[in-house]
Amino acid sequence: MAVKILITGGTFDKEYDEINGKLYFNDTHLPEILHLGRCDLNVSISTLMMIDSLEMTDADRELILNECRKCAEEQLVITHGTDTMEVTARILGQALLPKTIVLTGAMIPYKFGSSDGLFNMGTALGFVQSLPHGVYVAMNGKCFVWDNVRKNRIKGTFEELNP
Repeated sequence: MAVKILITGGTFDKEYDEINGKLYFNDTHLPEILHLGRCDLNVSISTLMMIDSLEMTDADRELILNECRKCAEEQLVITHGTDTMEVTARILGQALLPKTIVLTGAMIPYKFGSSDGLFNMGTALGFVQSLPHGVYVAMNGKCFVWDNVRKNRIKGTFEELNP
């Protein structure tokens, strides 16, 4: 069975405009990331949206949930902005879908060269294949259950709410 990767944007896929000094979206970097990681898994990639998670609406989260419901694959990885990743994880977790869903992202854009995105994607792909059905967040080499995770904005990492 294939692993479905759903793209929603986030820092993972941002580009940098050197002229005006702003970050923007163009296209997903996932094919390049999978190639660099020598990933030979059977994966299917779908771009749902390319937005910053701070701009994500309830309707966007409903779109993500509906896509998770309707896709045939039982193993899904979702790229997502880190600022509201735990919000989307909670919505997906409360839906109790009979699938393994892992959300991941990056603190630094992939195109910057020093991004954590490649590492986070690799761990997410490993976790989605080995964990039971449920919703998880994979960041910083760790895996968190959907209802026990938060972004620590001071440290720039993810952590358990209740260790």
